[in-house]
Amino acid sequence: MKFKTFVTSPALEHKAFLTLLIAVSLAFVWILLPFSGAVFWGVVIAMVFMPVHVWLLRRWKQRRTLAALATLLLVVLMVVLPMTLLTGMLVKEGAALYQRVQSGETNFVLYFEKVVAVLPGWLHDLLAHFGLTDVKELQSRITDAIGRGSQAIATQVYSAGQNVLDIVVGFFVMLYLAFFLLRDGAALSRRIRVAVPLGPEHRQHLASKFITVIRATVKGNVLVAATQGALGGLAFWFFGIKGALLWAVLMGFLSLLPAIGAGLIWLPVALYFLATGAIWQGVALIAYGVLVIGLVDNVLRPILVGKDTQMPDYLVLISTIGGMSVFGISGFVIGPVIAAMFMAGWDLFATAREEAVAAPEQPEADGPTGG
Repeated sequence: MKFKTFVTSPALEHKAFLTLLIAVSLAFVWILLPFSGAVFWGVVIAMVFMPVHVWLLRRWKQRRTLAALATLLLVVLMVVLPMTLLTGMLVKEGAALYQRVQSGETNFVLYFEKVVAVLPGWLHDLLAHFGLTDVKELQSRITDAIGRGSQAIATQVYSAGQNVLDIVVGFFVMLYLAFFLLRDGAALSRRIRVAVPLGPEHRQHLASKFITVIRATVKGNVLVAATQGALGGLAFWFFGIKGALLWAVLMGFLSLLPAIGAGLIWLPVALYFLATGAIWQGVALIAYGVLVIGLVDNVLRPILVGKDTQMPDYLVLISTIGGMSVFGISGFVIGPVIAAMFMAGWDLFATAREEAVAAPEQPEADGPTGG
């Protein structure tokens, strides 16, 4: 009798359904893993450009398919084509730099010797303590690094050539998914919010936080990176530094790291100017880097990223570095999103506990009394 009650109980049915739901969800994630990057960026594109899609919907009398296609065309013109052209130019600049290093026209060891020669004694001794003044050793390290770097680049190029079909398929998966998320995203979002087993207020808070952080992180970081890279590249071109486009892209990429990013490129160049007697160039580059390039980071980033995400700068920095170390380039979005959801989740938990503690205990109802 007990066994019959157990096999027909609603509890068993609920457990079986949850087990099945978890199993099929894990299987679905598993089959998406080969295109995880394409799926992720398809979702990001849909979230970032959704306001444009909504604006077009209002103007075109709710023609969802046409509005989604127009938005996707805008994505291709504003994002995909510029990135493709920039990648081609960057490959050309990188190849030119590699040729200059191989031919000896660009000699990092010579640059290092000039800097070391003008260092104060205490700093020279400190570098010598760590073995950083041995020119032969340094040359060997640079040669090995260049060799490993060129080998890694060649491997990546060969791998990209071998997997060109996967790259093309992933690209179209990204655009295809972005199109349907733009067209049907509102209905899908409602279904997901209903399915999440949380209270309506908590669901709304977490969903709003998730979307806000993704939009702020992508738009803010991309705008800051593009601005700092362009300003840095313009300065390098003005001072006659070869490969200005390559250094501009590197500064833009490193500027994804708040506070310290672009300075990792322009500051050593400024110090080299000072060490080799080009005083006005060094002073001018430092002033330009601090007052112009640095001002972009100090002014735009808090407005575009920190204000919307409501996260302190140190947390944005740590989560960005950690996210990129774990997830690669996509980590500059994933890291801050995880940090923001972590803060939002614990904030909801703390608020609920405070409300529970502050709420007065309800007196127990008196039982019936006899006459």
